[in-house]
Amino acid sequence: MIESMDPPGDEAAFELLVQRHRREIYAHCYRMLGSVQDAEDAVQESLLAAWRGLAGFEGRSALRTWLFRIATNVCLRLSSRRPRRMLSSDHGPARSGTRDLGEPVTGPVWIEPWPDDPPADDEPDPAAAYLRRESVELAFVAALQHLPGTQRAVLILREVLDFSAAEVAEILGTTPASVNSASQRARAVVRRRMPERSQQAELAAVGPGGRRALVDAFMTAWERADVPALLDLLSEDARFTMPPLPAWFDGREDVGRFLAERVFATPWRLVPIAANGQPAFACYQHDGERFRLGAVNVLHLRNGRISWIAGFVDPQVTRRFDVPGEILPPER
Repeated sequence: MIESMDPPGDEAAFELLVQRHRREIYAHCYRMLGSVQDAEDAVQESLLAAWRGLAGFEGRSALRTWLFRIATNVCLRLSSRRPRRMLSSDHGPARSGTRDLGEPVTGPVWIEPWPDDPPADDEPDPAAAYLRRESVELAFVAALQHLPGTQRAVLILREVLDFSAAEVAEILGTTPASVNSASQRARAVVRRRMPERSQQAELAAVGPGGRRALVDAFMTAWERADVPALLDLLSEDARFTMPPLPAWFDGREDVGRFLAERVFATPWRLVPIAANGQPAFACYQHDGERFRLGAVNVLHLRNGRISWIAGFVDPQVTRRFDVPGEILPPER
């Protein structure tokens, strides 16, 4: 619910009017800003601006276009005042030693994971659902952050949300020719930073059974601290990242050393979840009494193997997932 600012109109009617667009705007703000927290702030500011400006909405454009114009400009303003969100590989080189993981780098710095919606039983359009998941994948959101703000907005509005060049020009206050030029430049940058296949394509290639088998094998090996079994699931060039800690590890050998020497110093329990349209886990670390939520791990696949374990250990990030903060040890 937005804050009441006493403009003309009825707040309940306004909520009903924008409700069908709220989640789509939220995802749009996440793609623009690379952060769930920033996206929440942007949605709140956008809806408040729309509420205040509702009396001036004359219906010359569709309501969806009007709302996205407000949200896009809010995101552009916020992104101009904050540092670009990044991945660990953007922050510094990989490490080999496991003793010093560095002090946490705090503040609005890191790309954050996106908690997936639960799958709808009556999804009316599987193709649309596929594209929606593809458009919040970690690699895609990270690639977007390398674009200037306006190019980022153009690419998302054109390629993800399917606005026409004329509609994007209206949203950004520019011309269709400028939109087409910006879109072409933005596609070239993002293409260079993206893997050959999206995660949705990788998951489709392994199929539902292959996904379940991979999730089960990863969870079993992790809970047993079985490093050789985990390494069998990884690609040779697998990465392990864990912001806000700056340390990250590149290559199966270094990842395996980190797992053996640091990660499995204490027992873990994993709960399968989904994030960014990708397999993920809520990871619970034993503290002597209970298993407490210590991380969210998102898996990135390539050719049926795990090529990136994107770990997130910031409590401000992990608590945004709808999972318990702790779980009891299994009964013996």
